[in-house]
Amino acid sequence: MKKLILAIACIGIGSFAMAQQTTTPQDKQARKAERHQKMQQKHQEHLDQMQKDLNLNDSQVAQIKSLHEKRKSEMKADFDKNKDARQAKMEEMKAKRAQMDADMKKILTPDQYDKWQADRKAKMEQRRMAMKDRKVMKKTMNTAAPKAK
Repeated sequence: MKKLILAIACIGIGSFAMAQQTTTPQDKQARKAERHQKMQQKHQEHLDQMQKDLNLNDSQVAQIKSLHEKRKSEMKADFDKNKDARQAKMEEMKAKRAQMDADMKKILTPDQYDKWQADRKAKMEQRRMAMKDRKVMKKTMNTAAPKAK
């Protein structure tokens, strides 16, 4: 019984300690570099698998690699080109949300407004958790599903 209580206490303390960790910009940069390296490794593995499955020669592999790089740079350019439009759209949405809040504040009593705000925050949190669950589920399905040949 003592061991069980001790184990539960250690798990609880460990959970709280982990929850208190803060991330520094260096940590974020290191994680970003690690993700980038993993992504490059996955691309290389995919290219190697294509070479093996399709019996590609070195010239074909080089051409495919350059094609992928070209496509990647085009996508990045499109993303950067549309950045201003996305930012403007976000600002417009924020303004509309602020206007909606102001209008609702005029219509509702202070208690009703507070309740409406709390409901809205709760629904937003539910959506956020659902999105997170979908990401985890999708990631699990992608790693667990065997690749079809």
